[in-house]
Amino acid sequence: MMPPASPASPASPASPASPASRPALALTNLCKSFGKTDILRGVSLTVQAGERVALIGPNGAGKSTLFNLISGRLAPSSGDIFLNGQRLNGKKPFQIQRLGLARSFQVSSLFGQLSVFDNLRCAVLAGRGEGYHFLKFLSRMSEVNAYTETLMARLQLAGRRDTLAASLSYAEQRALEIGLTLAGGASVILLDEPTAGMSRSETSRFIPLIRELTEGKTLLMVEHDMGVVFGLADRVAVLVYGEIIAFDTPEAVRANPLVQRAYLGAPLAGEN
Repeated sequence: MMPPASPASPASPASPASPASRPALALTNLCKSFGKTDILRGVSLTVQAGERVALIGPNGAGKSTLFNLISGRLAPSSGDIFLNGQRLNGKKPFQIQRLGLARSFQVSSLFGQLSVFDNLRCAVLAGRGEGYHFLKFLSRMSEVNAYTETLMARLQLAGRRDTLAASLSYAEQRALEIGLTLAGGASVILLDEPTAGMSRSETSRFIPLIRELTEGKTLLMVEHDMGVVFGLADRVAVLVYGEIIAFDTPEAVRANPLVQRAYLGAPLAGEN
């Protein structure tokens, strides 16, 4: 198995690394089994602050399971997960979100009968932990509304402000999904197949939008479209049968014979 390229050592609870040196996200020897079936086998991965990493691999490689572990929807069988040096093991999804990690899903989580603006405003309020205290709610609404308008413009949805989410085009719905993920101001973003189901022209327009929206944030995304992967990622991690077989720049991963054989289906030299 090919080791990761120059991984940073993850912080430990007893001896945390300095904020300047520790990665934004670190997975250490992460394993997950369901009964006797091993899904993840010792995955170690570090994502530096502000870095964009794409996670690729064939169906059944364990990509969704890995995202579920990081976001707290599943508990690891063994190994550790760190967010900005803080161990996430045992924390619930809402606790992890409050620590600065947000995740999108393949399945839509939009409120179809609410407008674009109201969808985003709900997400902004939830991300800020606003409760139902009426006076507090009113005192913060101008600030929340202003931020929602700004986010809507960044998503290129200002012209669809009062349109119901269910009436948006598919690409617009995917953009709104990313907006809901970003609304809470998380510094680490997990995107699960953000361009799935899009046409080629929609995807080509979506790549610069993702790049702009995640500027200055740490991004880990699962994506099957290699045009998106090589157009966005600083580094690419290849997961096959629950193991990382390569973690390097897009150019190095593209040229890696292990990746060509295991993921792209190309035989190694001399192989029948």
